Amino acid sequence: MTFDPFGDFETRGYLRNVAKAKDPSIVQRLQHNSFLTGIDAALEHLKGRPTLAYGDVLHTHKTLFEGVFPWAGEDRVANAPNLFVSKGPVLFAHPNDIRKAIDYALQEGQDKALMRQNPGQVMGYLAYGHPFLDGNGRTIMLVHAELARRAGFGIDWGSTGKDEYLTALTAELETPDQGTLDQYLKPFVREGAGGTVAEAIKAAPGLDGNNADAVAGTTDNAALKAQYEAQQLRRRKSQAG
Repeated sequence: MTFDPFGDFETRGYLRNVAKAKDPSIVQRLQHNSFLTGIDAALEHLKGRPTLAYGDVLHTHKTLFEGVFPWAGEDRVANAPNLFVSKGPVLFAHPNDIRKAIDYALQEGQDKALMRQNPGQVMGYLAYGHPFLDGNGRTIMLVHAELARRAGFGIDWGSTGKDEYLTALTAELETPDQGTLDQYLKPFVREGAGGTVAEAIKAAPGLDGNNADAVAGTTDNAALKAQYEAQQLRRRKSQAG
C-alpha cells in the first residue's frame, strides 16, 4: 500500500513531490540526488552551531530535501498532526511527542561521555522521534554524525549491514536503553574523523528509502491510542531498567 498521508497521491504524486511522480524509483532517485547535493551544506550548518537544537534538525531536512518536497523542513506536527506513522511493529512518536523525543536525544548526544558510551541509544531516540514524513534516516544520520564528531569519534557506516542495523534499531525502538543498538554499533566506532563525515554517511547502506513507512491510522483511533500507550509503557519500563 502506498504511503499517502496527504490523501492526494493520484493528483500530486508521492508525498507531493515537485515532479508529481508516482513511481517510487523516480522519487527515490530525486531524493538521493537532492541528498547528495545538500549534504555538505547541511553538515556545515550543523558544524557551525554551538549547540544543536530541534530547529537544526528541521533545517537539516530542509537543506537535504527542499529540491524534492515543498514541505521539506516541516515536521509531522505541521503537516500530519492527526496521524500515527509506523514501520513494522513500531508506532513512531505521536506528533505531540516528536519534539520531546528529539530534544532528549540531543541532550544525551551533546553529553560527550554519554555519546561515546551509548551512540546507539542516542540514535534510537532520534529515530523514535521520526519528525518527517520522509527523509528521516538521512536527516538523523547527519545529526548523529555531528554529535559523534563533537565527541571525538565516527561510525564506519560503510562496514555496517543494512538488515542487521535495521534489526538492531527496531529492537532499540521497542526496548530503549538496553544497549541493543550500542552493541551493534560499537565494533564500527572509529576514533577521530577517519575521513570526512560526508564520505562516511554516503557509504552507509540502507539510504535508498526502500523501507517505506505506513499510515497506521488517526491519532483519535481508540485501538491505536491503546497500542501507543502500551508501547510507551514498555519503553518507560525498559528505560527504568
